[in-house]
Amino acid sequence: MKFRHELTYDASPREVFEMLADPAFREASCAAQDVVSVEVDLQRDGDAFTLVADQVQKTDDLPSFARTFAGHTTRAIQREEWTDDSGGSLRIETPGKPADIAGTITLLEDGSGTREVVELEVKVKLPLIGGKIEKLLAEKVAAGMDAEHGAGVAWLAGDR
Repeated sequence: MKFRHELTYDASPREVFEMLADPAFREASCAAQDVVSVEVDLQRDGDAFTLVADQVQKTDDLPSFARTFAGHTTRAIQREEWTDDSGGSLRIETPGKPADIAGTITLLEDGSGTREVVELEVKVKLPLIGGKIEKLLAEKVAAGMDAEHGAGVAWLAGDR
């Protein structure tokens, strides 16, 4: 299933990029998402960076049929590769689960602010319930992005 989610910030694309390239922000973002645990590895190279955020997430908000598939907690490894300050690739791996989530993140100037656009392909290889799980995964990704956005708005306002 195709997934697109947009977020806006009252800051320049450069300021949003610098925030996203800061390991301390990524840890604050995961805290805002109420993850059980996270290890953040962010390597910066000029206007490029790579991020690996290996996290354990709660699943108590999932319907029971999905929790049977996911377990009481689930591991998600978020990998981002930014080639420059305008965007990069995003992959979310779920070790041991038949799911694949991959796509792009783009930062666009939007008036005096920034629009962050995330476009993903969400695939779950399970007969009969794969489509339902894809929809749930897309909702979880959107909720995580919304929580990150809240942390980002606070971060850009100086609340660190």
